[in-house]
Amino acid sequence: MDLIKELTKSQLKETPGVHVGDTVRVHVKVKEGSRERIQVFEGTVIAKKHGGIEETFTVRRISYGVGVEKVFPLHSPTIDKIETVRHGFVRRAKLYYLRDRVGKAAKVREKL
Repeated sequence: MDLIKELTKSQLKETPGVHVGDTVRVHVKVKEGSRERIQVFEGTVIAKKHGGIEETFTVRRISYGVGVEKVFPLHSPTIDKIETVRHGFVRRAKLYYLRDRVGKAAKVREKL
């Protein structure tokens, strides 16, 4: 087990605290042919899974009336940076119930 931790330690990134309920802005490097650009995806973190090098978080947003969810690996080299827009106050580890809600009912309270 220690050998695996030693191998993955060099690939772990220092990331800001991404918590469930937070509204985040994820800057992702997108490669199109020979060019590379940065695409921003903003939404609410509804889940975090696993730990260590394979840790992932799911971000959900409403785009043109349709719910869009993306799963991002936290330590991926394609993620340029993660900005926290606002901190949410939630009492659950997974916010899958937001999938059934529309409009203001899908809001998350802000932590003061």
